Amino acid sequence: MRDRETVATGRSQWPGASTARLSAALNAIGAGAYLVDEQGRIVAANRHAERLLDRPAEDLIGQDAHELLHRGPQGQPLPATQCRMRPAFLAGDPAQAEEDHFARADGSVLRISWLIAPYTVDDLPTGTLVLFHTPEPALSTGPDPEQSAERLSDLERLTLLAETTTQLTSTFDVDEALRRLVALVLPRLADWVVIDLISERDEVWRTAVVQADGHTLVHHDELQGPMPPVPDESQMPLSRALRGVASTLTGPQPYQGAPDSGIAVEQRRLFDATGIHSAAIVPLRGTREVLGALTLGRAEERGDFAVAELPLVEDIARRAGVALDNARLYQRQRKVAETMQNHLLPQMPQVHGLQLTVRYLPAPDASQVGGDWYDAFTLSDGATALAIGDVVGHDLEAAAGMAQLRNMLRAYAWSQREPPSLIVEHLDEAITPITSVTMATLIFARLTRSGDGPWQLSWTNAGHPPPLFITRDGLADYLTDGHGLLLGTGFHGPRPDATVLLPPGSTLVLYTDGLIEAPGQTLDDGLNRLRQHAAALAHRPLPSFTDELLRRVQPPGIDDIALLAVRTPQQAGTSATTTSSR
Repeated sequence: MRDRETVATGRSQWPGASTARLSAALNAIGAGAYLVDEQGRIVAANRHAERLLDRPAEDLIGQDAHELLHRGPQGQPLPATQCRMRPAFLAGDPAQAEEDHFARADGSVLRISWLIAPYTVDDLPTGTLVLFHTPEPALSTGPDPEQSAERLSDLERLTLLAETTTQLTSTFDVDEALRRLVALVLPRLADWVVIDLISERDEVWRTAVVQADGHTLVHHDELQGPMPPVPDESQMPLSRALRGVASTLTGPQPYQGAPDSGIAVEQRRLFDATGIHSAAIVPLRGTREVLGALTLGRAEERGDFAVAELPLVEDIARRAGVALDNARLYQRQRKVAETMQNHLLPQMPQVHGLQLTVRYLPAPDASQVGGDWYDAFTLSDGATALAIGDVVGHDLEAAAGMAQLRNMLRAYAWSQREPPSLIVEHLDEAITPITSVTMATLIFARLTRSGDGPWQLSWTNAGHPPPLFITRDGLADYLTDGHGLLLGTGFHGPRPDATVLLPPGSTLVLYTDGLIEAPGQTLDDGLNRLRQHAAALAHRPLPSFTDELLRRVQPPGIDDIALLAVRTPQQAGTSATTTSSR
């Protein structure tokens, strides 16, 4: 067994080296130390290096230091081109780094600070001395980092990180992401989770304070709410984390003195209310900014966090930060897109003798709005035009194409007093050279009335789901006539027209395919479901009919939905009401 008070050396690497002198020199250093030759191979290591790396000197001597020790923050091998130590080593210059990572024998990652310098003694060849140590315990302003605490095995750590990545990246809802984060770490790593988020207006909000009571999660709403602003100069642990400066192991002690800010007051209240004895506080960072801070807390009986556990908490926070950043970006884009869509969709006209109601439902899981649209407007001859359509795509380009298509349809319909089929033929011829639309479906209809007679509907269908017609007695059927090819196919042959009389109190429903398509079901299933519910609701007032129809059909939310419902008066002379809602 090698004498633990002497240093191991690679004598064949340095002929004539004095083991005794190297032992005295390196073991006298109160930090990890090893020597490398000009090729970067370790030729000597002291007992502090052996202890920190959990490797006997025999396993170090003769090994390439970079390949053996240097790692990324998550334990991944570090390419030589990304090694911060290597340029100074090759140039023979002194250098240092406040934070880097070495691999230990058990595969765990040791967070270290290092310093290197050229090293020459008497007849020894020139080499490089590497000194390293773990970050100062001052970063842990509460618990002793050497105290024992619950630690996960390497397999458990990897499993937890994999679960974190999978669960947090599979949702674009911020609240759901936070709920999953809490469930992942409680009670596995801590007794308490506290999440503080910074809003886009730089306001801090204590979003979650959750306690693990056995395997039951208890939310402490009384400790949540708005927080004071982040102080620029405060060195308190939470303030540093919210500025993205550092992660810290701490306890209640730093907050027992005179507070340096309002946040310090809130933190003292948190520690007093929860009884947290040891806490790990780490930043939640997005790709561009600090999003907040994650605090894991333990009660006294569970033991303190150890320094070796901090990299795992940081890794979880890093993945959570990316997921939250993506969710925020998604919600921001969705808000802009929905606002754009709502401005693009028109208001319904007032038409004497008719009721019109519209609804627009964006798909909850779509990253952006789609090309679903509706329209109704008065034509130059007094007829009422109705339109429903769907431009291929689910993005802002589809929404812009929808606006182009709608405006062109309005122009053709107003200027040319022709049947719907001819209007749509003109539109189809112009769609490719004039607009960005590649393909689209469309129903275009004219609704007219002569004197006190019944309303007459004339329409043409360009590849769209058929209109649904319901009498006031609950007879429902689809208007399948007038069906032709969708727009944008390049085929410009004649299109058919169809005509039907609408008796008093009847309802016409124009809709897009998001209302009838669902995974695992046929299109006929969706059409039958819609028809049955519409027939059962025929007696309802039109706004109630529309809302209840959407509720009963329960569209799966994989596509946008546009819906336009029209009802003729129960009898001649009935005044019109127009209800528009999106």
